[in-house]
Amino acid sequence: MLLEGKKLLVTGVLMDSSIAFHVARLAQEQGAEVVLTSFGRTFRITQSIAKRLPVMPEVVELDVSKQDDLDSLAERLREHTDHLDGVLHSIGFAPKGAFDFMNAPWEDVATALQVSAYSLKSLTVAALPLMRSGGSVVGLTMDAQLAWPVYDWMGVAKAAFEATNRYLARDLGPQGIRSNLVSAGPIATTAARSIPMFEQFEKWGERAPLGWDLKDAAPAAKACVALLSDWFPATTGEIVHVDGGFHAMGF
Repeated sequence: MLLEGKKLLVTGVLMDSSIAFHVARLAQEQGAEVVLTSFGRTFRITQSIAKRLPVMPEVVELDVSKQDDLDSLAERLREHTDHLDGVLHSIGFAPKGAFDFMNAPWEDVATALQVSAYSLKSLTVAALPLMRSGGSVVGLTMDAQLAWPVYDWMGVAKAAFEATNRYLARDLGPQGIRSNLVSAGPIATTAARSIPMFEQFEKWGERAPLGWDLKDAAPAAKACVALLSDWFPATTGEIVHVDGGFHAMGF
């Protein structure tokens, strides 16, 4: 049992096809207790999807763009757990205008950066009062080394997200807390549906030496679970690629 006795906070469960859902499922199967987050109109959706997990978890309200939610998170989590061993950040959003790089207004770019990058720091700080030495923060990214078709300002947000991970690793390390990312290949999730012409990524498997299934979130979820476990005690500030090997191939 890789996560026996661990208590985890998992964000981003909206569909049973999402990476976050599979992380929650695998974590429970590996012995962890899980608490989910959601907010607004999606709250009931998360509660409904949560019933498909091996154990129905508690769901707490959290909108990472609202400081009041962040400030009260630890107190509200204490109603369900006395500590946290790990946090999964699976949060991303950009307004439609942010997917037009040359014409995107700052308001749309600012929203993308706040929700998709800064929130890694703000969520971690909000959860920190319940975390202890040996804890792990894991986030989900899409390789920001390249300029992807149609990804535009979301790609810039992911670059900021990856930099945020490195600074978190620096500042959390003295407390014995790790911060790492999993760079997953494209998965046909709720977030993906907001990306114009997402179908372009269907050719991903043609360049990935191991192939790639856009409908299979389990490989990325397994990497997240491993990083949330005690099996990477000296790894932090890292980005683990789970993309079928796509990132290592040339044209």
